[in-house]
Amino acid sequence: MKHAKRLQSLMLGLSVTAASIPAWAADTAATAAGTYAAATGGTGGPVAGELNLQPPATQIASEIYNLHTWMMLVCLVIFVGVFGVMFYSIFKHRKSLGHKPATFHESTAVEIAWTVVPFLIVIGMALPATRTVVGMKDTSNADITIKVTGMQWKWGYDYLKGEGEGISFLSNLSTPRAQVGAPGFEPTEKRGDNYLMEVDNDVVVPVHKKIRIVTTANDVIHSWSIPAFGVKQDAIPGFVRDAWFKAEHTGTYRGYCSELCGKEHAFMPIVVKVVTDAEYKVWVDGKKKEMAALADDPSKTWTIDELKTKGEKVYATNCVVCHQANGKGVPGTFAPLDGSETVNGPKAEQINVLLHGKKSGKFSAEMPAWKQLSDTDIAAVITYTRNSWSNKAAENIVQPAEVVAARK
Repeated sequence: MKHAKRLQSLMLGLSVTAASIPAWAADTAATAAGTYAAATGGTGGPVAGELNLQPPATQIASEIYNLHTWMMLVCLVIFVGVFGVMFYSIFKHRKSLGHKPATFHESTAVEIAWTVVPFLIVIGMALPATRTVVGMKDTSNADITIKVTGMQWKWGYDYLKGEGEGISFLSNLSTPRAQVGAPGFEPTEKRGDNYLMEVDNDVVVPVHKKIRIVTTANDVIHSWSIPAFGVKQDAIPGFVRDAWFKAEHTGTYRGYCSELCGKEHAFMPIVVKVVTDAEYKVWVDGKKKEMAALADDPSKTWTIDELKTKGEKVYATNCVVCHQANGKGVPGTFAPLDGSETVNGPKAEQINVLLHGKKSGKFSAEMPAWKQLSDTDIAAVITYTRNSWSNKAAENIVQPAEVVAARK
């Protein structure tokens, strides 16, 4: 019974120690995160050799950081307490010192202690975690709402509500393929500081504004994730999910698609640029002017050279990953466009493929629909492919008006 009382005292002491940790852990985590963020320039991206979570840039991310520290400390105290008692008992009460095993079969005090103490520890861990999870799901009263669409392998962004409403763009990996290399081949260019973490169109949001993210996908499951924001939300075809963040600091924050989505999964980075209100207004005005300039009149008749020049840019942005710069595709995976029957055949069929996609038994990857491209972009890229490499299509030019008609 004496040993039972000693064990009870140790367990109660463990619970008191654990209960005193949360405030201290939160202060320590916040101080460490703030120091680390300052040391890295507040970019919010991964740092070589860093073992902890990324420095938080939002209140939710700070709570996650603090919870992580708190849970680790609770586990450490439990580990030290339990194994400390065990090894102390083994050492101090070993047979060589003349100790004999206790003969009691039960102890009401010990049974109450090892039921109540773990219960209190679980409650102490669950309450702050539940509060944070509930806060993560509260997407109400957002200042700006952005629809995020996952695609193989890029992101589409549509600003639905708030300042910037109507802005829409695609965001692709901007790291040159020469830096990536290919299976069996070394890269031909030196890799930059933001290798595989850079895009051609950043998501731009104002600081101290609540941003609601509405996610979906048009092919397979993707996942939009920015660790510094404490946001990871799946994008599922046919479903709409949402999350939110409110950045506390300006800077550039990086993430990735966090759901295995196919061959180019590693090449779907996410870049969010947080700016001041004044800078955001300038960006919105500039982006809307840019969109207006790109919104070509579909009734305009283009020359073949104009379409080929524009189509080459559209191809480089959207098609080169799968079909390759030489149009040869990837054997067994992506269909070649060089010498393709569809590309060299009636143009109506190729327009239909771009608008609605196509499944093929010869290749493991299907051609996705590209309805999100403008009529001019579709006409331009078709014209480019029909006049490139060894292709010599009889119907070698497609006008935007033809794409408009095919959409109906």
